[in-house]
Amino acid sequence: MQPSAVQAQEKTAFQIAAPWNEVYDVRSDVAIVYGINDAGGAFEKRVKGWRDKGYQVHFMTGIAWGQYQDYFKGAFDGKPHFDEGQVQQNGDTIWHGKDVPYIVPSENYLRYIKTHLKRAIDAGVTAIHLEEPEFWARAGYSTAFKKEWQQYYGSAWRPQHESPEATYLSSKLKYHLYLRTLQEAFSYVKTYARSQGKVVRCYVPTHSLLNYASWRIVSPEASLASLKDMDGYIAQVWTGTSREPVYYNGVKKERVFENAFLEYGSMVSMTAPAGKKMFFLTDPIEDWPRTWDDYKKNYQATFTAQLLYPTVANYEVMPWPNRIYQGRFKLENDSVRQPISKAYATQMQVMVNALNTMPLSSNKISGSHGIGVLVSNSMMFQRFPTHAGYEDPQLSNFYGMALPLLKKGIPVETVHMENLEQAHVLKDIRVLIMSYANMKPLSQQYHQVLNRWVRSGGILLYYGRDNDPFQSVSEWWNSNGLSYKTPSEDLFRLFHFSEGQPGFVKTGNGWVVVTRMDPKELVLEPGRDTAFLALVKKAYARSGAGTLEEKNHFILKRGPYIIAAALDENDDKKPLLLKGPLVDLFDPELPVLTQKELQPGQQAFLYDLKTIKNKNPLILAAAGRAYEERYRQGLYTFLLKSPTGTMNAMRIYLPASPKTITLTRDGTPARLIKNDWDAASNTLLLQFENDSRGIQARIQL
Repeated sequence: MQPSAVQAQEKTAFQIAAPWNEVYDVRSDVAIVYGINDAGGAFEKRVKGWRDKGYQVHFMTGIAWGQYQDYFKGAFDGKPHFDEGQVQQNGDTIWHGKDVPYIVPSENYLRYIKTHLKRAIDAGVTAIHLEEPEFWARAGYSTAFKKEWQQYYGSAWRPQHESPEATYLSSKLKYHLYLRTLQEAFSYVKTYARSQGKVVRCYVPTHSLLNYASWRIVSPEASLASLKDMDGYIAQVWTGTSREPVYYNGVKKERVFENAFLEYGSMVSMTAPAGKKMFFLTDPIEDWPRTWDDYKKNYQATFTAQLLYPTVANYEVMPWPNRIYQGRFKLENDSVRQPISKAYATQMQVMVNALNTMPLSSNKISGSHGIGVLVSNSMMFQRFPTHAGYEDPQLSNFYGMALPLLKKGIPVETVHMENLEQAHVLKDIRVLIMSYANMKPLSQQYHQVLNRWVRSGGILLYYGRDNDPFQSVSEWWNSNGLSYKTPSEDLFRLFHFSEGQPGFVKTGNGWVVVTRMDPKELVLEPGRDTAFLALVKKAYARSGAGTLEEKNHFILKRGPYIIAAALDENDDKKPLLLKGPLVDLFDPELPVLTQKELQPGQQAFLYDLKTIKNKNPLILAAAGRAYEERYRQGLYTFLLKSPTGTMNAMRIYLPASPKTITLTRDGTPARLIKNDWDAASNTLLLQFENDSRGIQARIQL
C-alpha cells in the first residue's frame, strides 16, 4: 500500500508539540500538531514539516488552558485578563502553568481562541481538537464567574460552599459555559472552513466521565455529542487516569485494568448512540515521573482494556512521542534515569503498529452480556464541596454497582442517562442498575423512557437511601407543580411502586427491585456485595437471559488477534490457558507459543496463527510500518519505516522457507541481526535496526 493511501484513512494518530524528527517518527496516519503560539511562524513550519513526511495533520490546543500568556497579559486586546481565571474559595487562582490559569470562558476569550482556529485552518490542517474543557469543582469564586452566574440565572451569585443547591447550580453553570464555548468555537470552524472551500472536522479530546467525577472536575461530556458541528472525541484514558485508587471489598488501591475497562466503556456508551467518531488513547508512559517497569505494566493493562471494545478501531497511539523516545526515567530499584530500553521500544512499536490494522469486529467479549449501570453527567455536580457530612469516597457510589460484577468476569456496561431518549440505547440491556445517591436526573423525560423499558420487560435494580443532601436541590421534581422530596419518587410513581414493597415488584412485563442501601456500602467494607451479586443473578435469570456466568477472565477475538485479561481478587485463582500456536505481541522477541498462560492480574495480546488462510506472505507483527509490499514469482519485498535508532522485530508468515534475505538502507546494505525460521509455524523472525527513511527488505523464496 502506498504511503498516501495509508495516511488517508486517519485510523491512528499521535499528538506532538515538537517538529518532525527521525527519532520519534512513529508512522501513524495523523500527526496532531499541538499548540500554536510559536515565535516566527514555527507553527506553520511544524505543520508543513509533518505533512511533508506523509502525515495528515490535525491541530490540537487546550480550551480551558494553553500557552495563552498573550491573552492574559494583554497583548491580544490591550487589557490583562488574569481576572478570568478560575478562583477557589480562599481567593487563589487555579493555575495550569506560569501565567496560565484555568479559565472561565468568556465571549472575549472565545474571540481570542477563534484567531488561533483561523490560523490553523489557514495552515491547512484537516481537523481541530479542542481538548479538556475543564472547570474545577472547587472553583467558582471569581468576578468573571459571578458575572456569568448573573447572566445565566438572572439572580445574584451564591457561594457554592453555603448549600447543596448552590453547589449544584454552580456546577450546572460550569457545565453550560464549556458547552457554549465549544458549540460556538466549532460553529466558527465549520463556517470559516467552508468559506475557504475546505472541510475541517472538530474533535474533543476529553477524560472520561468517571475520571472527571472522581477528580472533581466539571465538563460537558455526553452533551457534546449532540452538537451538530462536533465530529467526535478522543477518549483520554491512560495510566494516569486509570490508576486512581478505588474501593473494592473494603480495600482502596489501584486497579488499573478494571478502571480502564470502565473508563473506555463509559466513553463508548456516551458516544455510540450519536454515531460520533471515537479515538481511544493510551500512553506508554504517563505524566508523573515513575519507573519504566511501572509504565510498561500499566501500559499493557490499559492497552488490553481498550482492545476489549470491538466497536472502536481508531486510536491515538501515544501523546508526546518525543517525551517517550527522548525522555529519561528510572528503573525499579535504581536511582539513575535511563532512556527507553531497546526492548520496551520494540514492544511498544509492535503494539502501536498492530493498531494500524486492528479491525472492527462483531464479536463480543466473553461473558454474560446485558447488564448496565446508569450514569449521568450530574455525577460531576455532587463531588465538591461535601455537605451535611455526606461522603462518596473515590466515587464508590458508582464503583459499588460496577466492580463487584466486573471482578466476577461479567462485562458490565455503562448507560448514559443523557442518551436514554436516543433510539435503541436500552435495546440490549436486560438488567439496569441505578442510584440517585451520586447523580440526579436532569430531565423528567428520562423517567418516561425507563418506565417504558421496564414495562416492555426490563428489570431495574435501584440502590439508594435517597438521603444525600442533593436530593432537595431546586429541580424539576420539586418545582412547576411537582413536589416530590426526591427524584426517585417520580420514577417509582410511574412504576406504581409503593415504598416498602420487598423483592421483585411486577411492572408491566418487567420488574423493579428497590434496595435501601447506597451503592458505596457494597465496596467500602469487605464482603458486603454478596447479596447484591445474588440479586443480579436472580434478575438476570428472570429476564430470560439465562444463567449469569461468573469467571476470572475476559477474552475477545478480533480478526487474527486474541485479547485476554485474567482477573485477580477473584475466588477462582486458576491461570487462564490460551491454546496456540500464538505469537506473543507483548514480548519484543515475538515468540511462537504452543499455549499462553496468564496468572490473575495479567493481560495478553496475541496473534492467532490458526487464522492464516491464504498462502501469500503476510507480516503478522512488526515494530515498524510496512509500505510498498509486493509478492511475485517467489520474491517478497517491502519497505519498513520506524523511528531511527530503535530495534525492529518482525514475524512474517511465508509459504516456504526463505532462500535469501537482503536488507538495504538507501541502496546500501543494512545489517540483519536475527534471522530465525520456524518451520512448525512457517514464520520468519527478523531483527534489524530501524530507520525512519525505511529499510528495504527482499526475501527470495
